[in-house]
Amino acid sequence: MTNWLPNLAEGSGPIYVRLADHIESAIEDGVLAPGTKLPPQRNLAYDLGVTIGTISRAYSLIHERGLVSGEVGRGTYVNDRKPAEAAQKAVESPFGGTRVSLAAPGQIAFNGTAAPDNGQQEIIASHVTEIVREKPSEIMDYTRSFPSFWAEAGARWLSHQGWSPKPEHVVTTLGAHAGVMSIITAMTAPGDRIVFEPVTYSQISRAASLSGRRISIVDIDANGIIPDEFERICAQQHPKIVFLMPAGQNPTCSTLPLERRKAIVEIAHRHNVWIVEDNLYGAMTGNPLPLIAELAPERTFLVNGLSKSVSAGLRGGWVACPPPFVTRIRVAHKMLTGGIPFLMAELSARLVISGDAEGIRKGCIDEIEARKAIVSETLKGVDFNSAPGIAFVWVKLPEPWLSGTFRNAAMNENVLIDDEDEFKPARTDRIFHRVRISFSLPKTHDELKRGLGVLRRLLDNGSAGYDSIE
Repeated sequence: MTNWLPNLAEGSGPIYVRLADHIESAIEDGVLAPGTKLPPQRNLAYDLGVTIGTISRAYSLIHERGLVSGEVGRGTYVNDRKPAEAAQKAVESPFGGTRVSLAAPGQIAFNGTAAPDNGQQEIIASHVTEIVREKPSEIMDYTRSFPSFWAEAGARWLSHQGWSPKPEHVVTTLGAHAGVMSIITAMTAPGDRIVFEPVTYSQISRAASLSGRRISIVDIDANGIIPDEFERICAQQHPKIVFLMPAGQNPTCSTLPLERRKAIVEIAHRHNVWIVEDNLYGAMTGNPLPLIAELAPERTFLVNGLSKSVSAGLRGGWVACPPPFVTRIRVAHKMLTGGIPFLMAELSARLVISGDAEGIRKGCIDEIEARKAIVSETLKGVDFNSAPGIAFVWVKLPEPWLSGTFRNAAMNENVLIDDEDEFKPARTDRIFHRVRISFSLPKTHDELKRGLGVLRRLLDNGSAGYDSIE
């Protein structure tokens, strides 16, 4: 065990971030060599004059950075850097069913919801080959025009239960995230407020904060956003946009009832609030309710893409816009992203128009449901939310587990999951005592079962089986 002690007066940001940065610097400089045991959290907290919680957050952060590993009952040790560097490499196929691996060798990833691998690589490769043969000049140059074919594909992919936006109202984007940020950038100014649910796809809120927008939190219940709470936020804080996932909400799996959809539309109209409807997961659920974009096309931006249903490595997406704002969103997207690559946009459109994207989506849903059956069997008796076609469950932790503690305990067992803080768009007093367990990334059903077995054991044994101090 080392007697190394950092000077927290140096550095910037919260104390736990400074401590994590000091540890990383010490590892890079060789002060903390591979295999070195870090001080116990309680001892380090005493020596630095901070709380154990601060040390725990710092240790959790360096875990996330792949710098250390923990062994229950033995402590926290500095990793050899080679495995950590290898963990950053992409999987072999850039168009595979999983994204860049977040797991080091020996770890099982339950912390991502990319489309599962069901053989889509061959289909995608075939289309890529055709594009390279037919459009060699376009691939080599900047994208200078937007063929109507791309918008027609987007209109088809965004369609729902017989409803479809007009192709001329559709903007092609580099995935759903880029589409949402283009809307936020185009329709708001720094300092404007954007409404989020207390747990949601937090990458959007973090990106919005980075661009100078302010975050407002609206309360939810088991059915999603509460209209009266949304009305209160609108009256008191005057937001410009509300970001919603009305079906297959991430991470709660909730679906907003029709009455609430109508109420949200009415409130947004009264207070002149734009609506961003993220339908990435909703399109996987088979939800029969009308989209908010159907109820209020004049103020709703509908977003969808291919990451959850075809391939996360294929950055294809579309936004259906209120008619006056199509050009504004397209220009904002170009300014933010540098412009959409021809190959990505053409490939995404061909997959949709050919029907191959829909076939892959159905295959993904079948695989997700097969995996969900394994999850349901392994977690029988555990309280969790799920939704059809969605590759994650929102698990209620038994006493006395805390969300972050359970996540760390799972990490010590080489299983990666997301605690509730990963989904919080801002600081909030709302505590859920839940974790999200995703199941599309394990490469095989056997790997899925092994990881779930670890999580079930932790759930059954309680936090008494996990020592977070040493």
